Amino acid sequence: MTTATKVAAAPPTAPVRPGRRRRPLRWLPLAPATVLLLLFLGGPIGYCVYIAFTNMQLTGASTTDFVGLDNFRRAFGDDDFRNAVVLTLVFTFVSSLVGQNTLGLALAALMQRASKPVRTLTGSIVIAAWVVPEIVAGFLLYAFFRREGTLNELLDRLGLPSQNWLYTLPILAVSFANVWRGTAFSMLVYSAALSEIPKEITEAAEVDGAGGLGRFWHITLPMIRRSIGTNLMLNTLQTLSVFGLIWAMTRGGPGNRSQTLPVFMYDQAFNKSLIGYGTAVALLLLLVGAVFSVVHLRLMREEV
Repeated sequence: MTTATKVAAAPPTAPVRPGRRRRPLRWLPLAPATVLLLLFLGGPIGYCVYIAFTNMQLTGASTTDFVGLDNFRRAFGDDDFRNAVVLTLVFTFVSSLVGQNTLGLALAALMQRASKPVRTLTGSIVIAAWVVPEIVAGFLLYAFFRREGTLNELLDRLGLPSQNWLYTLPILAVSFANVWRGTAFSMLVYSAALSEIPKEITEAAEVDGAGGLGRFWHITLPMIRRSIGTNLMLNTLQTLSVFGLIWAMTRGGPGNRSQTLPVFMYDQAFNKSLIGYGTAVALLLLLVGAVFSVVHLRLMREEV
């Protein structure tokens, strides 16, 4: 066989597309951000995972040993941990799922029908509570609920019985404080969602004889359900991590009656020097937040 015949018999090679050559280069601008995320986010999370499986302490121990799942077994067998879980669920349900979500939606719906001066004044007051730093808001609400505070002063002037709210109802007091501080976010989310509803739909329902409550239940809520789901997820994740507000008002007390998981984690890690155990509790809290996020994303995907 001649050389020309061999060349003719060889199969033609597929040409390399220019897009395939450029594909790796597309990721090049993202490389610095990816490295920074891995360094400053992935690195600390990985180190916390390692600490959670050790008996690391701030004081009293010269060595750190790997203990496996002992910290997690200790958590599930700890009455104080179970109490913190229950209080965290109460705090999240009262202040986030019910308080911020409902009040934010109500304010957004009312502000739609209010005059411009009323909208401006109400929005300014609600947002002012949101922009105040968490620790400052905690001290403000402490002064409001304490035995000689503003609330009892108002009740005394009205002739109503007063009490030490931070002692008798501490978890409800901190829940109200979180509602006061965080409602602005829900109000802004729902205001944007309500403004996107076409007026023709509500006007047509009004012409058909639907009342205000009927229009809100059968038209408004279904059309903003994605905003409701997103707001509930973000509020839940934020409320699960609230620490400064509770610490400034009650420090988890009296006793452990307002000790949510972030406060319990801080107490174990820094007051009792049990870094390994406190980090294990932090990982469990992170896992709870991850479960909420995954459930929300799956529900949103099914609606599309």
